[in-house]
Amino acid sequence: MPAFPYEVMRERQDALERLDLSIRWGCYDIHVLRFHLTQFPPGRVVGFHKHAEFEFHFIPQGKGKVILEDQEHALRSGMFYLTGPEVIHYQEADALEAMEELCLHVEIVERQQADNAEIDDWEAAEARDCVRRLLELPARPAIDTHDAMTQFLNAYHACIENYSGSYTTIKQSVIQILLRAVRAYDNEERHSTRYPTRDMKAYRYRLAMEYIQANFGGVITLEDVADKLNLSARHIQRLFKELHDGHTFSRVLEDVRLAAVCRQLTESSASIEAIARQTGFAGGNYLHTVFRKRFGITPSAFRNQRA
Repeated sequence: MPAFPYEVMRERQDALERLDLSIRWGCYDIHVLRFHLTQFPPGRVVGFHKHAEFEFHFIPQGKGKVILEDQEHALRSGMFYLTGPEVIHYQEADALEAMEELCLHVEIVERQQADNAEIDDWEAAEARDCVRRLLELPARPAIDTHDAMTQFLNAYHACIENYSGSYTTIKQSVIQILLRAVRAYDNEERHSTRYPTRDMKAYRYRLAMEYIQANFGGVITLEDVADKLNLSARHIQRLFKELHDGHTFSRVLEDVRLAAVCRQLTESSASIEAIARQTGFAGGNYLHTVFRKRFGITPSAFRNQRA
């Protein structure tokens, strides 16, 4: 890797800007207007100006200064700042050292409610929170603590190499730049957002039952199920007793096998012995005993009733 990892982006400096990128994120459309690496030669000045869109400025190398509204701030490698819509700013490279800048201009437009019927509610909430915070970010540079800059390089390589999934990678890189920029201004407090969570008891019980349903025809033990779920046998036994009418693993397994026997007796003409072997019972005689004890009728009589 070269000393300046972003040097490669000079080879095709307009590669990303040639793309007509429009990204749907939550209830927003994000239009990418500029997306490139540029250089401020030593002493270069860009006088006071403003943009109608969001402009993210990342400094991967060099130093200089920026004036945001009426406050001057020193810039150095590893910093970035945002000039949100209508923010007046002035940029200047150091008199003796060039300043590199990774620049992303995006226009963010909220869609009409009618266009949002199938969006993911959680994604929409995160997008809305991110855009709100972008509008509220303080007018001062921050350290790129969450490494948003590397997303420029990821997007560039995806564009040049055109590998499978490259277009999606580029779009995700844009969203990551927005999210990581916002996070750079976070203080030590953590968000209290409650993400969708599972009922872990019900979830583990379902996984256990799915494993039993898939393997009841062979030899299967409580330890097999526990190992599959990376839990103790005692934990699995407690799950069954709590969520399967107080029954033990042995009873649960027997329930599953007998249900399969009933299906086969109804739907096939296989012999009782064959059905016993296919459903995990030791043989026809043992199945006859278990079936009669549970249902008060023999397998053959059950089949005749369903005929």
